[in-house]
Amino acid sequence: MTRVPTSAPHIPVLLSEVLDALQPAPAKIIVDGTFGAGGYSRGILAAGASVIAFDRDPTARRFSEGLDPARFRFEPARFSEMDEVVGAAAVDGVALDLGVSSMQIDEPERGFSFMRDGPLDMRMGDAGQTAADLVNTADQKELARIFFVYGEERQSRRIAGAIVRRRAEQPFSRTLELAEFIEKALGGRRGAKVHPATRAFQGLRIAVNEELSELEAGLLAAERALKTDGRLCVVTFHSLEDRIVKTFLAVRAGRTPAGSRHAPPKQAGAEPSFQLLFNGAHAPSAAEVAANPRARSAKLRAAVRTSAPVWRDAA
Repeated sequence: MTRVPTSAPHIPVLLSEVLDALQPAPAKIIVDGTFGAGGYSRGILAAGASVIAFDRDPTARRFSEGLDPARFRFEPARFSEMDEVVGAAAVDGVALDLGVSSMQIDEPERGFSFMRDGPLDMRMGDAGQTAADLVNTADQKELARIFFVYGEERQSRRIAGAIVRRRAEQPFSRTLELAEFIEKALGGRRGAKVHPATRAFQGLRIAVNEELSELEAGLLAAERALKTDGRLCVVTFHSLEDRIVKTFLAVRAGRTPAGSRHAPPKQAGAEPSFQLLFNGAHAPSAAEVAANPRARSAKLRAAVRTSAPVWRDAA
């Protein structure tokens, strides 16, 4: 097993498993598509490989301090743009650690947490509409769709209706303000372990950052950027992400029968562009979850790029 370095300021989930799947080594070039606080990049660099790190959040660059500029490069861009930056068939591995980063959650001014007061922002980058923009301007039907589809919130219509009625008198601007309002709209916590605003906040965050379409585009970009025998490793944290990754890899590996309602039609005559590294997904150990509760829902899927041409469709 690849040794996990102990000097990283932030250890992402499933780090050892990701490094085992990526197999970083001297002379290899690996894309860390979600740099965050740099945990994966440090592990990859410690194994002797070079890293091209992407993050749409330009403030993430501060975590690259001290990394060897001869083997590390930071790109303030989305991971869906990786092939445009590195070129086609140019890298030996791609790692994606999806969702919001711990540092973003822990900074109230970013507006991701419903447990800490801050501006209702939720943007992973520094451009585009904020969560406040969405909450205060989207129509009731669209808000309900966001909560239901992206947050998997069963009370989506109830929450959306309450928000629309309240914002007519006073727009929402703070995270705790919205979280407490949703809690009251759903009748309080009633001893629930999960905060009533959890799913609604997830839905807003995914919508603001277009996370699912970014993931779909990022998988296509990785297919283009990887060399033959290059490795793709993706860590997901909820079913929406995992379903996209699972379906993409199953289709690209020729594992999905034609006509499946869960996957796009297979491109006629296309050779598999990926081979699965293992069946199913790897989950964190009980010890890792105990040490880091945020790891509890994580899943790792991985595959190896074959010599087949890039598929022409947008699966």
